[in-house]
Amino acid sequence: MILEHCDIEIDPTKGAEFEEAILRGVNTVIAKAKGFQGFKVNRSIESPARYLLLIYWDTLENHTVDFRGSDAFADWRAIVGPFFVKPPFVEHMTLVGKSS
Repeated sequence: MILEHCDIEIDPTKGAEFEEAILRGVNTVIAKAKGFQGFKVNRSIESPARYLLLIYWDTLENHTVDFRGSDAFADWRAIVGPFFVKPPFVEHMTLVGKSS
């Protein structure tokens, strides 16, 4: 399993609208993508303009090729993109360990 780590910065005055949009976008667009396994989204307490979106994929290619190369990616960006103050920082990670 691959973890997509997406660090997002928005205008903090639009937090409520962004939260609705990101949840709608994940649930109606990304959740239908090949290899999607689940997600978490968190807002920073210290920096309320910052959000962390974590998406679990079966493979790296499910995100980088299947999803990003699809029309669904444009649909996703149309929903959340207007809120970004700069491009999100995205990394992919593999699990090293976890608590039980």
